[in-house]
Amino acid sequence: MQIFLANVLRSDGFFPIVADDKADGCRKAREERPAVIILNMMMPSEAGIRMYLSLKRDDVLKDIPVIMLATLDKHTFLKCHNLFGYEYCEAYELVDRFMQKPIEAAELLKTVTGFSMHGHTG
Repeated sequence: MQIFLANVLRSDGFFPIVADDKADGCRKAREERPAVIILNMMMPSEAGIRMYLSLKRDDVLKDIPVIMLATLDKHTFLKCHNLFGYEYCEAYELVDRFMQKPIEAAELLKTVTGFSMHGHTG
């Protein structure tokens, strides 16, 4: 998935920064200040939801838009999120920040371009 996303973004002129886990991702996000963060909910060895919450609680990173990728549709994802007892966050409700796998390249590029054009740098 990382290779696919990076190749799609590179093909459209973006400069993706790939991270291996939560710590690496947060560190790179602080250093690079990307225009958008694409976050896979099924991260190796930990739930991507924990990284999302860490990003939104971080004063430096909280305003960077996050595109959440999941295998579940949005409604099911939100229901599971509540069942597992994770803290509710209104940002989950933003349709343009949630994408269901498999990802369509054109839809991903449209979403990323939209975020990039609204004043986010990186």
